[in-house]
Amino acid sequence: MQKVTVTRMELLAKKEQIELAGQGLELLKQKRAALLRELMRVADWVMARSDALQEAAVNACWALARAEARAGTVAVRSAALAARGALRLEVQSANVMGVRVPVIEQKRVSRSVLGRGYAISGTSVTIDEAAAAFEAEVDSLIELAQSELRLERLAREIQSTSRRTNALEHIVLPRLIRERDYIEMALDERERADHFRLKRVKRMRQKKAEEEAIIIMNLADQRY
Repeated sequence: MQKVTVTRMELLAKKEQIELAGQGLELLKQKRAALLRELMRVADWVMARSDALQEAAVNACWALARAEARAGTVAVRSAALAARGALRLEVQSANVMGVRVPVIEQKRVSRSVLGRGYAISGTSVTIDEAAAAFEAEVDSLIELAQSELRLERLAREIQSTSRRTNALEHIVLPRLIRERDYIEMALDERERADHFRLKRVKRMRQKKAEEEAIIIMNLADQRY
């Protein structure tokens, strides 16, 4: 145990520190519980979006295979080059229970037939279907990426909160309690020792007073 000052003021300070640490521990436990609930909710959402992405990927592959079978590989590649464009995403952040989580602001990737850039007259309907299927896959991918990033941030915050909770519960609070108990024991021992000394001094003074009284009586007897 580190050196502790044995005073009443220090004892009061330790008791106040224990109370504050207990309040902080309770708040951290509540925060961790809330984060765990949010983590489970987001995890369920991630699982759902993962399944949706897998389904969208399968649909896109089948749509591409049909388009290549009907229109030919060259026509599909030509339409893909014409439809190629930049995908603009804006990443912001939101506060979820004290945790900054990413929020991806984006417009839907899905476009109209006229907005894809290739000539309608020179393409097959199956190419339109393949384009729509891949656009839906990209939308699902972005939604899943946002949820996974949020899940990762929540998991890191839960780990950090758990470390702080464990430190308070198993290190800080026990140390403060040991120091408080040590100060109380030392003060009690000091009080008992002081009480014993006072009683001893009182007995010595009483004995001295009795001896002085006997001497005075003896002197009085000698005079008379």
